[in-house]
Amino acid sequence: MLPFIRTYSRTTMATHSNSSFLLHLSFIINAVYITVSQPFIGVNYGQVADNLPAPEASAELLKSTTVGKVRLYGADPAIIKALANSGIGIVIGVANGDIPSLASDPDSATRWVNANVLPHYPESNITMITVGNEIMSSGEDGLVSQLLPAMQNVQNALNSASLGGKIKVSTVHSMAVLTQSEPPSAGSFDPDLMDILQPLVAFLKNNESPFAINPYPFFAYQSDPRPETLAFCLFRPNSGRVDQISGKVYYNMFDAQVDGVQSALRRMGFEEMEIVIAETGWPSRGDKDEAGATVENARAYNGNLIAHLRSMVGTPSMPAKSVDTFIFALYDEDLKPGPPSERAFGLFKTDLTMAYDVGLHNSASTHKNPPTNPVTPERERQWCIPKMEVSEAELQRNIDYICGSQVIDCGPIQSGGACYEPNTVLSHAAFAMNLYYQNFGRNPWNCDFSQTAMLTSQNPSYSDCVYPGGSI
Repeated sequence: MLPFIRTYSRTTMATHSNSSFLLHLSFIINAVYITVSQPFIGVNYGQVADNLPAPEASAELLKSTTVGKVRLYGADPAIIKALANSGIGIVIGVANGDIPSLASDPDSATRWVNANVLPHYPESNITMITVGNEIMSSGEDGLVSQLLPAMQNVQNALNSASLGGKIKVSTVHSMAVLTQSEPPSAGSFDPDLMDILQPLVAFLKNNESPFAINPYPFFAYQSDPRPETLAFCLFRPNSGRVDQISGKVYYNMFDAQVDGVQSALRRMGFEEMEIVIAETGWPSRGDKDEAGATVENARAYNGNLIAHLRSMVGTPSMPAKSVDTFIFALYDEDLKPGPPSERAFGLFKTDLTMAYDVGLHNSASTHKNPPTNPVTPERERQWCIPKMEVSEAELQRNIDYICGSQVIDCGPIQSGGACYEPNTVLSHAAFAMNLYYQNFGRNPWNCDFSQTAMLTSQNPSYSDCVYPGGSI
């Protein structure tokens, strides 16, 4: 694992009392949230289950959310039709078992496109076809060698239908195609796969198609189940990990894994290749030996990931942009083989209610879980502050995380700043935590900080120190 570092010096403790600031915070209580929509958030719609809602019901559910894209593992015509005229982008998939025929017979690829694309496009917004899933790490040498010819034939079939520039062709890889991903700047692909990968990635570049990958910080945590690793995987406050080669600092596993892929592509000569996250997620339950598979962690990972994507911060190697990301999955799939966690990745239950809230519901939609409390016509302004019982060590970690990210401007709590006094950990943490919350979406999970924070409707501003606050 990458070494931990502290990137923001510990705030100097004040010698005078901060009782007035404590009093200022003591009257504060928590409240509600908003939802922010962005087009690069997608979801995987798996069907390995016997209890799924009808496609029409699932389509209505998706339209009630801020999800902008859906990835199917096949090309179910009922689902594709149900999503017609919804504006939701659709990725359809070629099954692994269809690769041999598509590779050997161009007419087979034409028939596949004629059957699965032409009847639906453009009413159904099909944006990409993924040929196979995790073929390169499957160990099936026959399929590996046939993958690129199959992709080429599908691309040619789209070109013949005048859809070559409108629907992309790619394939999806697991992180196992990399032999090294730590540190991220040393990311490299398996040398044994390079004879196939080099022309495959060149094909993607020539057709302006993305490189699709499945990073799962959950599995990284499984191999290193320490508390500090969990915080790193869940986007929670942590001291950061430094890439000793590049000097870049990472505050979450997702960014580190994505940048590892980007480095591997750069080594191949494809630094500008677009990366798409075809799958990532966190299970809400699992066996007792599946560390971290809980509802709380699933909510934290997916909610914080969505907030991270919406922030447009990007990764250390690809700043100021967000990669298209498909969260796994829409529903639990009760027939999937493997350990219990494999059947517990769903964001929604099959009765169309949320498994847990990660802020995907569109506030303008009428398709929601029934409210448990009356809804007031106006929403209050909200601020994020520390809970009163939290230790100074925990608050200092929050300051280090926020101000060390180089995304949030912590100048107001530096010496001479408007919020420097009172010069205490509590005061500085309150300002920094609120600034983070206001800048990263104003969702409940943006004001969690490993359960050390709370929301308030009372403005914590004092004297010349103005706390940013937004209406929700």
